[in-house]
Amino acid sequence: MKIRRILATAVAAAVTTPVVFLSAAPAFADTKPSSSPTQKSTLDDEDPEDMPSLEELKAAVALAQKAYDEAVADVEKAKADFKALEKPEHPLKAAMTEAKTAAEAAAAAKVLADEELAKAEKAVTELPADATEEQKAAAAAAVTAAKKAADGAAAAKTAADTKLTEAVTALDDARVAAARVISLAQKVQKAAADDLAEAQEELKFFEEIGGECEVDPAVEVALSGPKTVTAGQPAVFSLRVTNTSDAPLDAVNAFADALRIPEDDEVIDEDTDFADRMIPVEWSSADNLEWTSFTEEFDSIEIGKLAKGAHYDVKLRLTVPADAPAGEGAAFSYAEYENNDGECGMGDYADVTFDILAAKGDKPKPEPTPSATTTTPTPAPTTAGNTNTTPQGGSSSTRVNGSLAATGADDTLPLGLAAGAAVALGAGAVFFARRRKADASA
Repeated sequence: MKIRRILATAVAAAVTTPVVFLSAAPAFADTKPSSSPTQKSTLDDEDPEDMPSLEELKAAVALAQKAYDEAVADVEKAKADFKALEKPEHPLKAAMTEAKTAAEAAAAAKVLADEELAKAEKAVTELPADATEEQKAAAAAAVTAAKKAADGAAAAKTAADTKLTEAVTALDDARVAAARVISLAQKVQKAAADDLAEAQEELKFFEEIGGECEVDPAVEVALSGPKTVTAGQPAVFSLRVTNTSDAPLDAVNAFADALRIPEDDEVIDEDTDFADRMIPVEWSSADNLEWTSFTEEFDSIEIGKLAKGAHYDVKLRLTVPADAPAGEGAAFSYAEYENNDGECGMGDYADVTFDILAAKGDKPKPEPTPSATTTTPTPAPTTAGNTNTTPQGGSSSTRVNGSLAATGADDTLPLGLAAGAAVALGAGAVFFARRRKADASA
C-alpha cells in the first residue's frame, strides 16, 4: 500500500538518512536542515508530504473502478469473439465449410475420373486379336482422354485440399489468437482488480487514520524520568498531556513506547526489526490505578475530555528485560485529539533518553501495584493544574476499558490505528534523526 509504504519508508529514512526525513516532514523536526548533494538515501523516494488527499484517493478509486469495469467488458468481448468463431455465419467458419464441401466434391470427382481411366485402360487390354486399327485408335484415345480427366480431377482435389487446409488453419489461428486475447484480457482484469482493491484499501486506511488531521500544538506532551535504568528492575517515568488551546478537547488519547537504542556502529535500515529492542511499558493514572499494559486492542491511554488549559498526568512503568546488555534507551510519547465536530490533530513527539545498566546479581523485587489505599502514581487533580473535567473510568476503582462513549466521540481516534501501532518506530525514527544530526553537528 502506498500510504503504508510512505510511512514505513519515512521511518527507515529517518534512521538511515536523517536529512531525508527531517526535510520531508518538518512538522516533526525541531529544525529543517538544508539538503546536501552528497547525502543520498538508499530507499525509494517516498515522501510523507506526497501522501494523497482524500479527494485524490476517491478519484483514484473511481479511476481504478472504471479501468476494472473496462477490463471486465474486454474479457467478455474477447470470450464473445471466441464463441463467434464457431457460428456458421462467421466469415472464417463459412470459408472453411465451403472449402470442406469443395474438397469433398473434388475428391469424389477424382474417384470417378480414376474409375473412368481404369475402364479405358481395361478396354485396351480386352481388344480382340482381330481388332481393326480404328478400334485400337479409339481405345487409345479413350485412355488418353480418361487420363487427362483423371489428372485434372487430381489437380482440382489438390487445390481444394490446399484451400481447405488454409481455411482450417485460418480458423485455428483465429481461435488461438482469440484465446490469447482472452488470456491477456483476464490478466489485465486481474491487474485492474488488484489496483482497485489497493485504491479502495488506501482510501479505507486514509479514512481510518484520519488523513485530514495534522500536527497541532493544541495537545502537548511532556515526558520525564530517571537518567539510569537497571535491566530487570522497573523504572517509573512521568507523562503530562496538556491542552494548550483556548477551547476544550472532547477526546484525547496518548501513546507511549520505549526501546533500547542501537549502537552507533549498527546498521539500521527499512528492514531492521525493532521487536527485540522494545521495552515493555505499563501505565497508570488517578483514574486507572492498576498498572495497565498496552495491547493491540487498547494501544492508547484514553484521557477523554480535557478542558482548556488543563493537563492530565500519567505514570509510565518501564521494565528493561533482565538479559538486556548495558547501553542506552529512549522512551517516546505523543498525544492526539478529536472533537465532536470532527476537528482533530496530533501533537509533536516527546522523548527522553536514559542509560541502561546491566542487571544485578539478585533478582529485582517487583514493584507493588498501586491501590486505592496506597499513594497514587500521579498527583491528585487540582483546580489550578489538572482540570480534566470528565475523567475516564469515573472512580478510582474503575479501570479504563478503552471506550470513549462517555465523551460522545468515536471510540477510536483518527490516528490511533496507524500512529498508535507505530509510535515507537515513528518517534524512534525522529529521535534517531535528531540524535545523529546533533552528533554530526558536534
